[in-house]
Amino acid sequence: MTIKRRDLLTASGALALGAALGLLPGGAAAHEYEVGKLVVEHPWLRAPKDGEKNAQFFTFIHNHGDTADRLIAVKCEKFGATEIHGDPKNLTLVAPVIVPPKSDVTLAPGAIHVDLLGLKKHLEVGWGLEIVLVFEKAGEVTIDAAIDAPDAAHAHDAEAMERWQKAHGADTSGPKTGGHDHDHHDHHDHDHHDHQHGDADKK
Repeated sequence: MTIKRRDLLTASGALALGAALGLLPGGAAAHEYEVGKLVVEHPWLRAPKDGEKNAQFFTFIHNHGDTADRLIAVKCEKFGATEIHGDPKNLTLVAPVIVPPKSDVTLAPGAIHVDLLGLKKHLEVGWGLEIVLVFEKAGEVTIDAAIDAPDAAHAHDAEAMERWQKAHGADTSGPKTGGHDHDHHDHHDHDHHDHQHGDADKK
């Protein structure tokens, strides 16, 4: 599920949460999600680059409990598969993210992360994407991850978003996976306008 975020940026560069955020189970106005003794904060992803189908997911995970937990699976209907790269010593290895007790873990570019593979339908940069995180002990939690530009350095990277918008004109939607997605209404208006000019030339 893709959730519209109204495409608004605050002065600090944070993307304002859309009304649809309240529809997500476990969602919070502060963009935090609690499951067991864990808190998932500011989830986001880099949208695929134009012509590509893979994205990367990042977030902060806080463990307030007395025992360790592990992120063992990630589910997202927009992608065909996911891979967790949770070993900081070998980022190419598929491995769960270990969250020690009373500790914080950061998934970030250049560090541990989740690969979202095989995009099925195009993503809209500036919107939100529903993702399910599965923890070994705490269980599942559904989150709304902010869809940032492909070169975003952090969540709600306003500069990267501005570069994306300039590169794509008025269309801030993400890469398409199946052919060109045209607005048929606009094309109809254009054809009707050309037809009117043709009639005028005949007079």
